[in-house]
Amino acid sequence: MRAIWVAAVLAVAANGARAADDPHTRALAAGYKAAFLCSGVFNAGRSEAEIAADDLEGIYPEYQALVRTLPATVDRNAKTVSVAFDPTLPPRIAAWRPHLGCAQLPIGAGPDGVTKLPTLGIAREPASKAAWPAGDEQATGKTPKALAPLLAKAFSDYGGKTTAVLVVKDGKIVGEQYRPGYDLYTPQRTWSAAKSLTASVVGRAVQLGKVKVDAPANIPEWKAPGDPRASITLTQLMHMGSGLWTDGPGNRTDEVYLAGGPVTEWATRMPLEVAPDSRFRYANNDTLLAARSVRAALGDGADALAFPFTELLWRIGMNRTTLETDWQGNYILSSQVWTTSRDLARLGLLYLNDGVWNGERLLPEGWAKFVATPAPAQPPTGPGYGAFFWLHGAAQGLPEGTYAMNGNRGQYVFIVPSKKVVIVRRGFDSAQARFDDVRFARDVLAALEAN
Repeated sequence: MRAIWVAAVLAVAANGARAADDPHTRALAAGYKAAFLCSGVFNAGRSEAEIAADDLEGIYPEYQALVRTLPATVDRNAKTVSVAFDPTLPPRIAAWRPHLGCAQLPIGAGPDGVTKLPTLGIAREPASKAAWPAGDEQATGKTPKALAPLLAKAFSDYGGKTTAVLVVKDGKIVGEQYRPGYDLYTPQRTWSAAKSLTASVVGRAVQLGKVKVDAPANIPEWKAPGDPRASITLTQLMHMGSGLWTDGPGNRTDEVYLAGGPVTEWATRMPLEVAPDSRFRYANNDTLLAARSVRAALGDGADALAFPFTELLWRIGMNRTTLETDWQGNYILSSQVWTTSRDLARLGLLYLNDGVWNGERLLPEGWAKFVATPAPAQPPTGPGYGAFFWLHGAAQGLPEGTYAMNGNRGQYVFIVPSKKVVIVRRGFDSAQARFDDVRFARDVLAALEAN
């Protein structure tokens, strides 16, 4: 995934100066700034200066200069952010809602569109006073002597720009450290680590009998008679093996992430290019389509919007996790999730327990094995791929059976079943300065063995 991200960044770098004069690029840059300011302020409670220094630096080159200079207005009462970009059009607007975070209005939409955004009318307070892992009390165990100094080095010796590291061993947090300004309650964007959360939402729907992974995905936009895409299965989407055309490896989907384009208008429109399962092509669209399929199977109504929270997140104590949608209520589960390091560790624990939580089976039996089984078509280099999880083993110097959630800018969650270990690292890396995640995971495991 790291190589794919770097390739995508380098591919656009040469066009950065020219693109800055393009009206659509200005609109996208304004959307980038509105989205990250909105989420950073209202999801994470961070200051505009902190967001500018972290979330808005080290970004895609064609947007960087524009994002620094386009004027933004943060309305803390209305919980909106507006970024002006064109004197003839309304500013780009992102608006926050409880649980659903910030949604962008489409290019050209005025502020009256905020009142039409979908909302989730259910409440759940963070269960911080409950015992770990449901809450945050009694969460920590003894920190091995060799681990503490290693975690400190994560902020200086492994590259990138680290905000948090956390290690779980045998169900307890045995190491946890944060950059100043961050703590166990500070959420950060997961980027593509959210794809593994999508796998978990799919798994919960399978367990409840709502979907079948080996059946064709339920994509209403593909229902026209004769559409060859209608036979693509959920499993093929989860393997990044849909065979659909994308605009290159990585498939940045800027029209959804930054332009306010609905998932149902953009991810669903790509034509078939090769036979499903014949090629690995890392694509945000495959994840967006998997989430779309679950939503359609649940009926597209309020129950579908609530499903990830009531049926999965809140059941495992992930009460500080925000899932963001487009302006039509489609979850953007390929990237736009904001969560804490501890909530990611909780998700890792669910997989260490093969989908069982406090005696209740939330994911199908063997689901952990399913997501960690190599897909029919594999990446040409680097780690392998399962079902929305990356696969590691001897080739990376890690125990066989290790699998991971990976996200842009340095979001990593390693799950090591043979050692009963979960390793979380969060950051703000750039293409030029990246965290050495595999070396860090190896060193953490060695430190745990040394004590």
